[in-house]
Amino acid sequence: MSRPRLLLLLWLCTDILLFAGLFCVAYFIRVGFVLSTNFPFLPFLTTALLVAPAWLLVLLTTRTFALTRNQRTVRNAAYIAYAALVGTALFTLAFYFRFKTSFQGVSRLLLLEAFFLTAGGVWLWHLVFDVLRRMILRRSPPSFPTLIVGLTRESKALIAQLNQHLNPLTPVAILDGQGAKEAEVDGVPVLGKLDRLEDVLVHHRITHMIQCSNLEQSLNLLSACRRRGITYMLLPSVLGIVERDEQVESLEGHAVTVVGPEMRGKWFFR
Repeated sequence: MSRPRLLLLLWLCTDILLFAGLFCVAYFIRVGFVLSTNFPFLPFLTTALLVAPAWLLVLLTTRTFALTRNQRTVRNAAYIAYAALVGTALFTLAFYFRFKTSFQGVSRLLLLEAFFLTAGGVWLWHLVFDVLRRMILRRSPPSFPTLIVGLTRESKALIAQLNQHLNPLTPVAILDGQGAKEAEVDGVPVLGKLDRLEDVLVHHRITHMIQCSNLEQSLNLLSACRRRGITYMLLPSVLGIVERDEQVESLEGHAVTVVGPEMRGKWFFR
């Protein structure tokens, strides 16, 4: 099994165990660190374990587990809080229909504590795992070797940011359509012009390509990526879009690049 798949599997398993574990913590906070006969622990635990996969499925729909996604954003925290709210609601329904006689022991305060523990605990774990994930995926050889096409001010800034933040996308080579005088950029070698594209893709086992210039070569680059199963990315600056607030959205099933007017919290309404 490849390193990214093994890491993702570990991430999913730890999240399920963490969800059930945090519900158990909420139980002991309310009941005390004893096994109550009025409100048995075993039904509570089995219900949490039963609901955990459904909660994980809700979280999966938000793409929180994308290995290249930054976990340190407000949007990501909001997604985790939303999933925790749905998980708490599912737990309440499941426990009620499975153990109606014991349901009176489930207080609203217990459910509220379970929600906050789940939302906060999972987010903190994701922040920790984000750091570990970046270091593991960047270990030599990198899991996502990335080719940068075009040597521009934008591409240089991008390479520096990817390396500084230990992004899983690891720049390993640079090609430029016009050639470049620089031998390297932030430790990433410049290997020549686009006539070396096929050799670089094979030799470095490229998984991602980021086009930063040479718009006229877009079709050739995209075709090469499709042949080899490489993820193709395009900087908006190649198209002359330099607003830095562009978004890729779906318009009736068609992907479109959107640059909207300034509006606070606008991503909540997209």
